[in-house]
Amino acid sequence: MSMTSKQRKNIERFSPLLLLIAIIVVWEVITAGFGVSEFIFPSPSRIWEQTLEHKVTILGHAWRTYWVTMAGFGLAIVVGVLLGFLIGSSRLAYAAVYPLMTAFNALPKAAFVPILVVWFGIGVGPAILTAFLISFFPIMVNIATGLATLEPELEDVLRVLGAKRWDVLTKVGLPRSMPYFFGSLKVAITLAFVGTTVSEMTASNEGIGYLLISAGSSMQMGLAFSGLLVVGVMAMAMYELFSFIEKHTTGWAHRGSQNA
Repeated sequence: MSMTSKQRKNIERFSPLLLLIAIIVVWEVITAGFGVSEFIFPSPSRIWEQTLEHKVTILGHAWRTYWVTMAGFGLAIVVGVLLGFLIGSSRLAYAAVYPLMTAFNALPKAAFVPILVVWFGIGVGPAILTAFLISFFPIMVNIATGLATLEPELEDVLRVLGAKRWDVLTKVGLPRSMPYFFGSLKVAITLAFVGTTVSEMTASNEGIGYLLISAGSSMQMGLAFSGLLVVGVMAMAMYELFSFIEKHTTGWAHRGSQNA
């Protein structure tokens, strides 16, 4: 029985890798078997060749995209946590701010890029702000949800014991919000890379987004797919980093849910 459980865990652990390998194999077979032109849909082997051939250029653009994304993402964490704390700790703030933030989040962030270019010029500014605009909302919502879902009975008990509203929020509400917070980070970081890349495609002369446009205009589709691959790898690495931190800082939450 224990062996079966161990095998199941191993399969779950390596399932993303196995699925990725299967997709690559099928992709390679289809492009080779049907003779698909690399200018339309390059094979994985061709993408890998282009990646090695242009690795220096790709790394330069990737570093630019990475640090710009991290800057916008860091700003999103600060603003998202502050707004989430404000909304989640006050019914009035929740009623006033949340509908407006929801409407704002529905706006296509790519539409802001031309406006940001007018305000800040072509370069780092629009990319950082686009990454921020697209990624702060999940953080804000999850922090607010974590605070707003405190059990009324628990709050009543703490009040009887002499705890003030601020004590309840900071010593109970925020720790209880940590699983929500890390869950939002894993979603927001992927969105931040999307925002940076979209901005770089229209308002920059550096970064993976710029590389995608340049490669597409010169019909180097293998290089364009290499750029997409790099963005995916960076986003996945940051996702796994936050998963690791979450596992080692909020293990109590997972154990509690399993015991329940």
